[in-house]
Amino acid sequence: MPAYRFTVTIDDHTPHEPVFRHLRDADAAYDEAGRLAREIWAASGDRRLMQAFVAVTDAAGEIVLEFPFSEAITAP
Repeated sequence: MPAYRFTVTIDDHTPHEPVFRHLRDADAAYDEAGRLAREIWAASGDRRLMQAFVAVTDAAGEIVLEFPFSEAITAP
């Protein structure tokens, strides 16, 4: 399974340590990014997170996706 790195970014700052996961594909990485965003928001509630995103990179360091916290926070 491919390895993915999840990094939270707020205004060019990374307030959390990156998280590494082995997942089946980019769709699973998208789901994991959303889960992480919701988990961090629930634990923190920091309003700055509305401007944050989870950057997901692959083992080669290429950006796979950027998941905005606002999407996770406002999702039904």
